[in-house]
Amino acid sequence: MEMSEEDIRFISYAEAVKLVAAIQEEEDLDEPERRVLSVYNHDDEEICWFDFDEVMTAVGEVPAGERKEAVQNYILHRIPDWAGED
Repeated sequence: MEMSEEDIRFISYAEAVKLVAAIQEEEDLDEPERRVLSVYNHDDEEICWFDFDEVMTAVGEVPAGERKEAVQNYILHRIPDWAGED
C-alpha cells in the first residue's frame, strides 16, 4: 500500500533541529542520474532522504545566497516521525 503525504506525521521543527546533524546531496545508488538529499543524525546514520528535484521545485526561486538555508528549513519542517525511532 502506497503512503500518501497526508498519512505522514512530521516531528516538530525543534525536534528536527536536535535530531538532524547533516543534510547531504548525494547520487541515488539505484538511479545514478538522480540526486537525493540524505538526512543524517548525530550517529552519522541516514534517517531519511528527499528527492533533490522535488525539494528544489517546492522551495522555488530563492536568491543563491539563501538557497542552502531555504532547503534546510524545508527539510527540517518535513522530517517524518518514524525517522527518530531507533
